[in-house]
Amino acid sequence: MKKGSKNLSKKALFITFEGIDGCGKSTQLDLAAKYLETKGIDLIKTRDPGGTPLGCKIREILLNYDGNVASYCELFLYLADRAQHVEEKILPALKLKKLVLCDRYVDSTMAYQGYARGLGAEQILNLNNIVAKSLMPDLTFVFDVSLETSRQRVGDKKDRLESEADEFHKKVREGYLDLAEKFPERIVIIDANKDISEVEKNVIEVLNKRVL
Repeated sequence: MKKGSKNLSKKALFITFEGIDGCGKSTQLDLAAKYLETKGIDLIKTRDPGGTPLGCKIREILLNYDGNVASYCELFLYLADRAQHVEEKILPALKLKKLVLCDRYVDSTMAYQGYARGLGAEQILNLNNIVAKSLMPDLTFVFDVSLETSRQRVGDKKDRLESEADEFHKKVREGYLDLAEKFPERIVIIDANKDISEVEKNVIEVLNKRVL
């Protein structure tokens, strides 16, 4: 542990950053990490998929494979990545009392594959509990933006999932909002249509209440 860092109560926390493409979650994760580090918090940043060397190879397939990918194949690739990610990186960090900030996790799988692909969020949660050893986030930020804002921010250069039709992304967004209603004790909705500094301010307010 770094000199001057501190533990978070009896165990470290697992915090995830979620939302449709172009919501700004990755930017907000980096800003949150910088803020928490100024408070002496020992943390790691990671991403799902792609948080491990093996995961980077899986991520490349998921985002850039130019052929057809069956829905269940896509789902199990995400779950395979997560099994490796949790065992190799996330759980060891939590055991060392580090705070873990993760760019996407199970809520993404439920929103994209469960709601948008129609595979069922409950089924995915059950499978996730197997591969991830029932590890769930302590706190999840969902950065909510309109589809119009999402399209503008993503731009013309899109990966395989970003290239899906508007109806797909509409279902993803609706999935996130539904999950927030089902898990209000864990999921916090942040209006990410605002500018970066205003969104960051809202995130910090939550961190001050729930983490520090």
